Amino acid sequence: NLFEITLQTAVIAIIAAGETLVIISGGIDLSVGAVFACAAVVGGVVFTATGNLALSLATTLGTGALLGFTNGLLITRVRVPPFIATLGMMGIARGLALIISGGIPIYNLNDQYKFIGQGKIFDVIPVPTIIVVVVFALGYFVMNYTRFGRFVYAIGSNAEAARLSGINVPLVLLGIYTLSGLLSGLASIIEAGRLATIQPAGGNGYELLAIGAVLIGGASTLGGEGSILATLVGALLVTTIRNGLNILGVNAFWQYVVNGMVIIGAVAIDQYRRRR
Repeated sequence: NLFEITLQTAVIAIIAAGETLVIISGGIDLSVGAVFACAAVVGGVVFTATGNLALSLATTLGTGALLGFTNGLLITRVRVPPFIATLGMMGIARGLALIISGGIPIYNLNDQYKFIGQGKIFDVIPVPTIIVVVVFALGYFVMNYTRFGRFVYAIGSNAEAARLSGINVPLVLLGIYTLSGLLSGLASIIEAGRLATIQPAGGNGYELLAIGAVLIGGASTLGGEGSILATLVGALLVTTIRNGLNILGVNAFWQYVVNGMVIIGAVAIDQYRRRR
């Protein structure tokens, strides 16, 4: 139904919002799906142990931010290329999610937790929709009206020129990857509330959907170009395609094929546009 589509779109859109900053800066974050799962599991373990919702949510967001911050450190301090750093983090975060949970889903989430993913304000507006609006409104403001946003575009256009102009490139990149991890954690809270359970294998393939949403939104893989609002449109298209395939009864395995083709197609179009 429409509500279910809205929830799926919300999860992918929020992850894609963080991925947008990464791609505009000229990087890539392949770990968002695994960070999504690891953050949810750590928060779920805290909730099971304490029953404190606020502490659980803070732990989930903090874990996502910490894993993203680690990505940033690897890229800026250890000088590991973003592709390799986030690919390695994908394995680390997924492994930690399975180890901490013992590979077993976490149940017994209370009604307050479920409200984040299933609730409606005034019985009309889904809570995830409100969260998406807030995230993208803040994202639009940051990218268009703050120095941080201008720095992100500058680094993506030419990192060396940005450095020579006085921009603290490592610090900005740390902020970008930390935000990407934080938003993955936020998305995992919505998913957990929707399913009323936390799956250590959750978020599998979400990096493909998020990157696809950003590229469909017009961001360049070379950096320096992109729009946070266009990413939202891209997320709507990606999840609409996914839900359309579900409605048509297309095998879930084939959906991975379609997702991959969408990403390749978006990049091919970008390259063709640049050659003209």
